[in-house]
Amino acid sequence: MKKNLQEQIKDSIRTKELVLENCLTDIEKIGYKLSECLKNGNKILFCGNGGSSCDAAHIAAELIVRFKSGNERRALPAIALGTDHAILTACANDYGYEDIFSRQVEAFGQKGDVLVGITTSGNSPNVLKAIHQAKNQGLTTISMLGGNGGKLKSFCDFEVIVPSSITARIQESHIMIGHLFCSIIEKELFGMD
Repeated sequence: MKKNLQEQIKDSIRTKELVLENCLTDIEKIGYKLSECLKNGNKILFCGNGGSSCDAAHIAAELIVRFKSGNERRALPAIALGTDHAILTACANDYGYEDIFSRQVEAFGQKGDVLVGITTSGNSPNVLKAIHQAKNQGLTTISMLGGNGGKLKSFCDFEVIVPSSITARIQESHIMIGHLFCSIIEKELFGMD
């Protein structure tokens, strides 16, 4: 078992090294775009399924509360869609699960806002529908993907694709990338390291 655990850790490190080699420019561009959105008084919406939903909530919380201990600053407007079980169950029951995020984008999204869709496969129907809704409403769209990028590859205004086909490695990298976005935002808006 120990050898298996060591291999998983090494694979996670290798994946992050690939992110470092292949994704840094995309991460930086997205971080600046998110910073610009917030500087202009707009908000960031996040969505994803399962572990990616947790990542969406995690990143939103870092922006609302704070990212780094000791960096005292004002709360930043970020919303993790899909965290209200009443909205989720009502929408899934009355319309369909594929509408759970797009209905919330319709309700909360405004021109100038950003929607970040997180999907390891790039094929989640509800994230795809949310991205379409966001584009129709004039939001900037960003996707955090993995593998070959799936259906969302090259569809959003900005994207970062983790070069791995293993869901766990993609998710581990997505949360690291989300933390990098937060770091860029705190530096850009507040001059914090």
